[in-house]
Amino acid sequence: MPRFFCDTDLVAGMETDLPQTVARHLMVLRMPIGSRLTLFNGKGGEYESELLTLGRNKASARILAHHPVERELPYRITLAQGLPEAGKMDWIIGKAVELGVTAIQPMVAERSVGRLQGDRVEKRLERWRSVVIAAAQQCGRNTLPDILPLQTLEQILRNSRETACILFSPRAKSTLSVWARQQEPHGITILIGPEGGFSPSEERLAQESGAVFLSMGDRILRTETAGLAAVSAINAIWEP
Repeated sequence: MPRFFCDTDLVAGMETDLPQTVARHLMVLRMPIGSRLTLFNGKGGEYESELLTLGRNKASARILAHHPVERELPYRITLAQGLPEAGKMDWIIGKAVELGVTAIQPMVAERSVGRLQGDRVEKRLERWRSVVIAAAQQCGRNTLPDILPLQTLEQILRNSRETACILFSPRAKSTLSVWARQQEPHGITILIGPEGGFSPSEERLAQESGAVFLSMGDRILRTETAGLAAVSAINAIWEP
């Protein structure tokens, strides 16, 4: 069944209007009246539903049943991603949602090519939230990962005391695979630099703050690859 996010309270037995974006999508799909849909509102589980009406910008559905289904990881992963150039961030966020991250932390680093200021910050955050919704609809997640406010590396390190911060460096002496196998699954923040990587001063700051320095092998990964590869590797080792 097609899946759609509805930012409203949903209860089995009720009839509800669907968002305009959902109505337009249903029109494109040419869904007939009576079609079954899956709705979720990010508050737990998903709702089996039936399409009642459909117009160009308006649609409604009847909620048939609630299913307490969750597809979340049993541990928290925050991906702190240094702002990359152009539209790479959209792609990174979409794939990170598919891989199960709990939150995406946009990060300003010294070597960030992309720069956001003023009104552009909130507009970009709103866009990224829409990317999260689209990815969650596609991959079956019923809980939306958070898009956190834009922060510097220093702010992230200061605010991440309850989780282990992991920074990948070609100079690290321990590998991700060895480290992960020695750990019980727990909350982590993965720090990924922009295209030029972290500066020496940023690496010193991370080290002084207690970040764990790890390597993913001899090859240097691109910024849009590194974080997703790390999440995939950790999931392969930690997931039961």
